[in-house]
Amino acid sequence: MQILSRRRFIYLSSAAAIASISACELAGHTIEPDERFPRGQFGADATADAVTEGIDLRGKTALVTGCNSGLGYETMRVLAARGAHVIGTGRTLEKAEKACASVAGNTTPVVLELSDFSSAVHCAESVKALGVPLDILIANAGMSGLRELKVIDGIEQTFRINYLGHFVLVNNLLPLVKASPNGRIVHLGSAAAYLRVPEGGIDFDSLRGEKSYGRLQKYGQSKLANILFSLQLSKILRDSNATSNAVHPGLVHTDITRSYPGWFQKVYGIVVPYIAKTMGEGAATQVYVATHPDVAGVSGAYFEDCNPVKVSGNTYLHDETLAEKLWQVSLQMTGGFV
Repeated sequence: MQILSRRRFIYLSSAAAIASISACELAGHTIEPDERFPRGQFGADATADAVTEGIDLRGKTALVTGCNSGLGYETMRVLAARGAHVIGTGRTLEKAEKACASVAGNTTPVVLELSDFSSAVHCAESVKALGVPLDILIANAGMSGLRELKVIDGIEQTFRINYLGHFVLVNNLLPLVKASPNGRIVHLGSAAAYLRVPEGGIDFDSLRGEKSYGRLQKYGQSKLANILFSLQLSKILRDSNATSNAVHPGLVHTDITRSYPGWFQKVYGIVVPYIAKTMGEGAATQVYVATHPDVAGVSGAYFEDCNPVKVSGNTYLHDETLAEKLWQVSLQMTGGFV
């Protein structure tokens, strides 16, 4: 049975208008429950507070990237409120410290500049120095991308920040996650991963700036990479107690469009608040996957609205061959940092 709630209908319709996605693209995808995994008790209207109600995270350690704003901040706030020790990363120590100091609970600020692979390694080393297993790792931070082509050290910027930076961080932290009795890794994806990607899903001939796409396709490609990373990682972790899953938070009014033109930001700011999820609702899916007992042991799934789903149509979300190829290419692109 296709899942098409009123909220999702409004969301997709609005996304089409805002992102110039054609009706044909929307009609070509069907969202259905992924019957391989148990269906949860929450839906699109759930909040991060609601999905963690009654869950005691005392004694658990979590890491959330991009803790200083938006979904990352709300995720950190809720996890800390439930008793977890939350390591919050920001692009600067000042940003991370300010965010961590503003929430109740036990938090530790750490620097992470995702465009700099050495920063990702140093971040992992700082976490290792704490000497505790990592029970939750939420790869939340990201950017929407620039219209013009920008290359950082030979790699297209959006792909480097949204995907490869987390690829380096997560791989360097895997021993800590595997040391936890029930380590959970959550990767932030997006519906753009199937609504706006180049032909073939990942254009391996564009990753070093050989050619450029529009900002939406660059963003969609990077988010598909996050989801495929989770898929391949779940296979690698199969013989361990650790799990890896990807989530789409839904349309949330955050500052992710800060690099867009002023007119777009103005329209976005007027329209989105009426149709978007609140920050608490947007953070619900990643917090649910990271903490809830119903998700224990679930790995390799893709979640929307707090439930594992399969997306049919012209999509590469579940393409294991593409995921394996991306992994090998990523190892080459990140050199000795992994």
